Amino acid sequence: MKPLHLPVVAAAAVATTVISLSAQINCSAFILPPSLPTSVIQPFSSYSTRSPTTIVQTTKSSNDEAEQELTNQFIKQVTSSYNEKNNNNNSPPPPKKYVIIGGGWAGWGAAKALCQGLPYTIPTTEPTDIGNYQFANITLIDALPDPTGSTPYLSKTGKPVEAGTRGFWKDYPNINKLCEQLGLEENYVFTPFTNSSFYSPDGLEATAPVFSEATVGSILGDVPLVGDVLKNALLLARRGKESGGGGGGTAAQEDFPMLPSPLGQVIATIPYFERLPIADRASMVGLLLATIDCLGGDENVKRQYDRMTAHELFLRFRLSERLVEDFLKPTLLVGLFKPPEELSALVVMELLYYYALAHQDSFDVRWIKSGTVSDSLIQPLAKRLMKEEYGQLNVLGGCRVKEVSIEKKEDGKMHATKLRYFDTKSGQMETIDGIIMAVGNQGMSSIVSSSPDLAKFPVFSKAASLKGIDVISCRLWFDRKVSTRSPANVFSRFDALRGAGGTFFMLDQLQEDSPELWGEDARDERGSVVACDFYNAGGLMSLSDEDLVKILTDELLPSAVTKFADAKLVESWVGKYPGVVSWFSPGSYDKRPPLEGAGKDVLPNIKCAGDWVRMGEREHGAKGLCQERAYVSGFEAANSLMKSTCEKFQPHEVLPVREDEMQFKMGIELNQKVMQYLPRFWTR
Repeated sequence: MKPLHLPVVAAAAVATTVISLSAQINCSAFILPPSLPTSVIQPFSSYSTRSPTTIVQTTKSSNDEAEQELTNQFIKQVTSSYNEKNNNNNSPPPPKKYVIIGGGWAGWGAAKALCQGLPYTIPTTEPTDIGNYQFANITLIDALPDPTGSTPYLSKTGKPVEAGTRGFWKDYPNINKLCEQLGLEENYVFTPFTNSSFYSPDGLEATAPVFSEATVGSILGDVPLVGDVLKNALLLARRGKESGGGGGGTAAQEDFPMLPSPLGQVIATIPYFERLPIADRASMVGLLLATIDCLGGDENVKRQYDRMTAHELFLRFRLSERLVEDFLKPTLLVGLFKPPEELSALVVMELLYYYALAHQDSFDVRWIKSGTVSDSLIQPLAKRLMKEEYGQLNVLGGCRVKEVSIEKKEDGKMHATKLRYFDTKSGQMETIDGIIMAVGNQGMSSIVSSSPDLAKFPVFSKAASLKGIDVISCRLWFDRKVSTRSPANVFSRFDALRGAGGTFFMLDQLQEDSPELWGEDARDERGSVVACDFYNAGGLMSLSDEDLVKILTDELLPSAVTKFADAKLVESWVGKYPGVVSWFSPGSYDKRPPLEGAGKDVLPNIKCAGDWVRMGEREHGAKGLCQERAYVSGFEAANSLMKSTCEKFQPHEVLPVREDEMQFKMGIELNQKVMQYLPRFWTR
């Protein structure tokens, strides 16, 4: 049998994966001097589970007056140090005042890191002398009326709705850790990993398997001849590694082995492409080489790829027209929300790596099991951070930033000093010590356009010039259950999409027919509830809500799953969101804001966070439009801000994704040697 070609991997992997698109908080951050005895340090180290009052009582109860005196001396040293610098007598230093603009994953990641890194109070037995010492005053501002997730987003009839259905990939270590820290069972928050299906006007095109839970039989059981050969080969290979060389069960019952990427994806997806010929999939071989070259290169190489469109790269590596039009284009429309001719080749290479070359099961995806992302994860996190013992975070919903003011300080650097905002009442924050701008392109444009001081910095004005992508979210309630092959699905090549990418999710399957899906109208006989999202939806934005729903119920859904033709619509909801999603257009790399903002030596107390920021040396393994990347960028922005503005703090831990596999590392090393002599002609 001829060896499998690496090319097929990329096609298969991207295919199967992108299809599926769509507690404990340790706040003992203050660094105590090592001379403090253990019995005194203990109350501080248990800070995350005790209120300030409890901590004070614990310290007071110590019978060792010497230890208590050490504690008091330490607290006084903090004040004394401040007084010496500021020629002020017996007054504690003012609390640091930080503002986080934006209540998405990036904003909440920043809030968590600041609350943990800068404890709220220090206990003392002499309250009249020093009192409870406040280290930080942290405020989160967002335009949403309630960014904490406590207020559900409802339709006119009280049914829960959500702007977009978001998946959680297997390599989301920091979000998974958040569940543990909040005392939430992952099986309670998330569905099992699910497969996904890909539909065109011709019918079912492909299905993505769940690699981490697959058996040899479920992957290869329907493949004639070749399937039997591969099943037996895999079984023999596994048993050969086991002691005794034996084992129970048949080949079909064996777990599908974790093979090196992209070999595992190639084998596992053989039976899942219904129509796309092997020859077309094999034409993708060049993209694997381009991915290794792009991601293994330096900043200059990345800029070369960023200047190209993905479509130009496809042409130069001679991908088949059918592969591009029938598969890659619709895949990118629901993965990066634009067609290849409007996307940076750099970002497409990052996506291809994550889904095809990282790990065999990296693109296994799961979804929220009950309710929404906001009420399942953001709400419990917000509640904890807003408690006094965890930092007493202040949240201002329904607020928009009006202006950020900047002044030059004695150190010769520029510093953000004031922030003005408005809602039903206008407000102003003075003497700000730092700002984290956890906003997207739309929020950045709004802030910079109303802040002349910020607009003077090219890094912010360039970021404000980037455009976003239109999104439409719909939710449909039907009178009967409609069974589908997969709970998560993609629309491809339908004329009714008008150039948009489309997805539909069977929420009654993902959320186990939860009565909450029907809100107050939780009838005994409930039908399917379907969430549909359109990306790059400019061609659909001008349509009325009724016309959008009609396109779904009369054309798209029945064409994909014929049983929808017999279901009657009970209720619908439509939400339109112009320009809200980051657009990684060609040439956008240098315009995307760096995590450091204008730079540590220029404007040290404004940082940027979000899935679109350039994280530089702190770049994370999660790529593209990704909840994990946004969340991590919030940690990193807060860590950098604390480093720039505080003498003592505890940086937030950032968990990396799994390490690259050996063959990918070797490919990068070999490519770097070759490219010392070979011109990169395809990026010119």
